Amino acid sequence: MTIHCNYIGGEWREGQGTIANINPSDTNDRIGEYAEASPAQLDEAVAAARQAFPAWSRSGIQSRSELLDRIGQMILDRRAQLGELLAREEGKTLPEATGEVVRAGQIFRFFSGEILQLRGELQPSVRPGLEVSVTREALGVIGLITPWNFPIAIPAWKIAPALAYGNCVVFKPAELVPGSAHALAQIIAEAGVPDGVFNLVMGPGRVIGDALVNHPQVDAISFTGSQNTGRRIAAVAAARLAKVQLEMGGKNPLVVLDDADLDTAVECAVNGAFFSTGQRCTASSRLIVTSGIHDRFVEAVCERMKALVTDHALKAGTHIGPVVDERQLKQDLDYIDIGRGEGATLVCGGERVERETPGFYLTPALFTGTEPQMRINREEIFGPVATVIRADDYEQALALANDTEFGLSAGIVTRSLKHASHFKANAQAGMVMVNVPTAGVDYHVPFGGRKGSSYGAREQGSYAREFYTTVKTAYTLA
Repeated sequence: MTIHCNYIGGEWREGQGTIANINPSDTNDRIGEYAEASPAQLDEAVAAARQAFPAWSRSGIQSRSELLDRIGQMILDRRAQLGELLAREEGKTLPEATGEVVRAGQIFRFFSGEILQLRGELQPSVRPGLEVSVTREALGVIGLITPWNFPIAIPAWKIAPALAYGNCVVFKPAELVPGSAHALAQIIAEAGVPDGVFNLVMGPGRVIGDALVNHPQVDAISFTGSQNTGRRIAAVAAARLAKVQLEMGGKNPLVVLDDADLDTAVECAVNGAFFSTGQRCTASSRLIVTSGIHDRFVEAVCERMKALVTDHALKAGTHIGPVVDERQLKQDLDYIDIGRGEGATLVCGGERVERETPGFYLTPALFTGTEPQMRINREEIFGPVATVIRADDYEQALALANDTEFGLSAGIVTRSLKHASHFKANAQAGMVMVNVPTAGVDYHVPFGGRKGSSYGAREQGSYAREFYTTVKTAYTLA
């Protein structure tokens, strides 16, 4: 089988071993073998990026814009091929996978225009005869570490702004999903990126990821993944004064008030909690429901869940694909056992099921009768598991929504403008949704949270410049 190589300094390079890419919908389907970079190759990738940085950072914004536009269009032109690859290796349904690919293409095209709008300031000094200019410049070499749940969209929203603002990139994708990352790297290379400006190094986080974070020639790290890993990265980066951007998950609340439209509430809950197999940091994992609508809501959600089809990601009619791998499936099942042990009631789903092909299939699970301090309400499960917490009224529901160490996304379903407005102002989250699912964001606006969910500048949209550039103030005697 062909080995899919790392991309270092403009060359495709084999590594010290290979990583097998297995389809979670069919474990007999071996998607490919992907080269595992060595620590020495990581050093070579950083050196190549460092060497390429002076010329790339001073290149014209028009040439950078044209490159990003080509990359974006190539992604969109190959959406069917890339969508199938993504669905095979990650397990999300083909429509979701194709939609993610489209989003990646749109992100590159957005930043192809955004770089043409990079603004500075020209101000008078308080001292007569001086003028002051404030400009933004590239940081240098950026290490990008991405998760497995969005294997092309999240790399896109890190790589595109990094390149747009004149930085050079060393990209380390999640070990579970090298296929989408490699395909994206191929497109970037084919589009004509100069040697060393973009580098792909695949391999385990404990080897390549740690080496990238600790590397003295890497000026900044952007990471999306677990809270524990994020905290370690922050500590290492702070010790060597590297800039850091962290996205670390969520335990997102969806509040449903008595006056909510029931159909809207059910759709928000089911879509937000279970689509993408619940493997989204913005998933609605805590459903906080006031007493007057609680029983009707639970019954309606269960009926909707029974209609969901859990099956092969590429099969037409599938709503929920498999969990990404055996380890994640075990974690999900362990939390279901924990919930039962804590006294919660599993009212629907939560069963491992068999399909025509061997895979990691789990029906979506819904718990009721849960208490705020239960582990299933405190810890991020990252699977198709949601809990229902009963609240007496809006005030208690808001307090429960904010009772978490996370703060990524929060939602409310209500017909009350008063409560919707109050919730938007008082929910302790970086993103707030009213009558729409907590999962699902646009590519041209900022993404990120607060508390234990995020650290550093926001991702996406024009706000990305805050992380990928540094500000320079210059004085000139007029």
